[in-house]
Amino acid sequence: MMTKEINPETQNGCDLIIYKKYKLINKSNFKHNTTVKRAFTLLELLVVIAILGMLAAFVVPAVVGKKDESQRKITCTQMASIENTLENFKMDNSAYPDSEEGLEALVSNPDPDKYPQYARTPYYKKLPKDAWGTPFVYIKKGDGFQIISYAGDRKEGGTGGDEDIIYPGCEGK
Repeated sequence: MMTKEINPETQNGCDLIIYKKYKLINKSNFKHNTTVKRAFTLLELLVVIAILGMLAAFVVPAVVGKKDESQRKITCTQMASIENTLENFKMDNSAYPDSEEGLEALVSNPDPDKYPQYARTPYYKKLPKDAWGTPFVYIKKGDGFQIISYAGDRKEGGTGGDEDIIYPGCEGK
């Protein structure tokens, strides 16, 4: 079945050829700019902002308080490591270092006459610091010891997140 060609018609300066019923094809080089611009409406943007706001309301409080808690746990873990090193020191030398010698006794032998069995290599190359970058405080108490971190405020005492961390005793915190 052949379709009958009809002479071209002109519409808006364009040459057109009609094929079959109502099907028009543009034959000329003239192009119409018919770009469709799509954008978000103000209402759509407000809905997205409201959803993000609700998500932030749930997530932010859960994350904000965790930094202090994690720093305290890290510090307690470091203190447990120091305790193990002090136990090694005691096994070698039959006693913990004195308070005056402090944890520095783990880096170098403070008194070769007092500690003749001191390890050939130091127990630490460099003393660890707490999670806030502050050196630990060591106090010998009879046959035991305490290790103290002054926490975030870096001074004795404190409340809340700045409360001092004392080892032994911080395992459960």
